Amino acid sequence: MNEPSLNPARIEAFAGATVLILGDVMLDRYVHGRVDRMSPEAPIPVLAIEWENAMAGGAGNVARNVAGLGARAILIGLIGTDDAGRELGRLLSLTPRVDARLVRDESRPTTAKTRFVAGRQQLLRADAEQAAVPSATGIAALMAEFRKALPEADVVVLSDYAKGVLGDDLVAQAIAAARDAGKPIVTDPKSRDFARYRGSSIITPNRSEFAAASGVQGREAGAIADGARRLAEAAGIDAILVTRGEDGMLLVEGTGDAATLDLPTEAREVFDVSGAGDTVVAVLAVARAAGADWPEAARLANTAAGIAVAKTGTAVVYPAELSRSLHATAVMTTDAKIVTIDEAVERVNLWRARRERVGFTNGCFDLIHPGHIALINQARGACDRLILGLNSDASVRRLKGETRPVQNETARAIVLASLAHVDLVVVFGEDTPMELIQAIRPDVLVKGADYTVDKVVGADLVRSYGGRVVLAELVPGQSTTRTVARIAGADA
Repeated sequence: MNEPSLNPARIEAFAGATVLILGDVMLDRYVHGRVDRMSPEAPIPVLAIEWENAMAGGAGNVARNVAGLGARAILIGLIGTDDAGRELGRLLSLTPRVDARLVRDESRPTTAKTRFVAGRQQLLRADAEQAAVPSATGIAALMAEFRKALPEADVVVLSDYAKGVLGDDLVAQAIAAARDAGKPIVTDPKSRDFARYRGSSIITPNRSEFAAASGVQGREAGAIADGARRLAEAAGIDAILVTRGEDGMLLVEGTGDAATLDLPTEAREVFDVSGAGDTVVAVLAVARAAGADWPEAARLANTAAGIAVAKTGTAVVYPAELSRSLHATAVMTTDAKIVTIDEAVERVNLWRARRERVGFTNGCFDLIHPGHIALINQARGACDRLILGLNSDASVRRLKGETRPVQNETARAIVLASLAHVDLVVVFGEDTPMELIQAIRPDVLVKGADYTVDKVVGADLVRSYGGRVVLAELVPGQSTTRTVARIAGADA
């Protein structure tokens, strides 16, 4: 699958999205302090408590993340008639853009997790919960709220924390209702039986959840992709996004290698992974509601996860943070596109393993003009991946004269690498790109139509192994030489 382009403007559309969330809500408490000594009673640290805070967790944290992204969250869950339930309801009522429609059940406690933290290190977590399936009355009340909210939603999220709310009956009813209403369904699973979530548009297991469900152990992306395809078909799920911690994410939708998107992690610092899965689910859902397809939504979710794990606690990611990170990623991506011949060959081997067609064109590309853009667009239209061979400064001087290039090779390479249709830029110092063409062995060789096929360097080689030569249409009146002459005339 070709890597989707990241569209920063997509984030602006988040504000118009509404996400309906059904699942296990809980109260997350944090007790912060410092540790200066060990207990004389047992070999354990003594936490001197300094401050405490609480926030909505589980499906509540998904709702917080949805709201933090600027979208509207409708949250449906089950709480008890206890202090934790009242505290959770109060916290959610104070969260902008969260519409919490909680069902109270006096027969069960509100799920609560208390974490004891010294500095940035968790020392202990204490859970209070009852993970039984709700009563028939409770299920009916939850489903009534779900059906009432469904017309308002763009996307549905099922947030399963294995605390009992999302039992088989409620899951089946909710998915059927959402599909009947034409709503995409994002499911965060906990059960190893993914068939429970049959009919989901996409599910988001982490590595251990996926291994338990599929039997696929290890970290090899190909094996995980094959297992995900088998699992999706058997369970009746459209797509699977496996979150793999430090290995990033793997999206599989449909069949074949081209239906796999392998995303490396974007985390630069990792302080706390709690709640990162909720961030992924929230961004995936909001992006889809804002018009993104699953690959673009997965790229955005991957970027957001890298932000979330650099924070402490079940943190929220905000649109401004996501935009800044996308900008930084775009800059790094541009730099990463400028490679040596050896690096290009490695990348080509990877693309060929995915059955992607590799195209090549070359030139001086000095002072980019509409003719250059037309050539690049036509070249990319003939292939899946496009490599540009860029004449070095010394090579340009030999070809064009001592006054050229106007822009040095570094500047020219950066401009070309910033173009979405360009996958790699390789600077070469020879007068022709023949050595580069021999190393890459492109499937498609593209030059401007001011050449004839017999004059295109490398044409015979490419055609000898079954490749093809494409002559791109030119834009009349566009050339760097004429632009330089006009500038010189204006200066005179």
